[in-house]
Amino acid sequence: MGIADSELEVIGRLVDASNASLLCKLENGEQVIYKPIAGERPLWDFPDGNLASREVAAFYISELGNFNIVPKTVLRDGPFGIGAVQEWIDIDEDFDVTSCAQSANLRIREMALFDALVNNADRKFGHILCVDEQNIFGCDHGVTFHEENKLRTVLWQFADSDLMPEEIRKIQKCLEQIDDKYLATLITTKEIKSLRNRGRQLIELGKFPLPNPNWPPVPWPPY
Repeated sequence: MGIADSELEVIGRLVDASNASLLCKLENGEQVIYKPIAGERPLWDFPDGNLASREVAAFYISELGNFNIVPKTVLRDGPFGIGAVQEWIDIDEDFDVTSCAQSANLRIREMALFDALVNNADRKFGHILCVDEQNIFGCDHGVTFHEENKLRTVLWQFADSDLMPEEIRKIQKCLEQIDDKYLATLITTKEIKSLRNRGRQLIELGKFPLPNPNWPPVPWPPY
């Protein structure tokens, strides 16, 4: 039994999280993060759906485009009801996340492109999981896919940079393979349309986006 069907044993809680985030152990001993929908706080600017479904949608797009940014995430039942369950990533606590996140590291660049595609409104330093310089992942994708441009991130060093051919191919692959019917179980049809529009715009412009002048460019606090 794995992340999708194993019994969840709650062993702790991430106290710094703004919504309920429970550390759980699977029957095989692996650890996961469980975020029940019942523990979510309403957000005025994300009134549709729920954070857990957006977390799963972000994993889906990450897999479609071979970004490999989001750890495996599923929507399932748990001790406190339906929620997102995500693979736990053991990070190097001594790794300088801030310096790496402000660098031209190719994995950070890949994360910045992924965030632009899914319209991530909350890419903080604390949402970047660094195992080492080659193995970097992202978490907390509950405020993504909004139909309005809400990109808010600490990764603006690539803004207005030309996309590489392989980056354009990643986006093209996503647009070609998205299952709208499945995605509509997680986010709204308007958000799916906006996702496709963002992808096409990225391809047509061939550049990383610039900050939205009508929206704060960096989440606060940034950590």
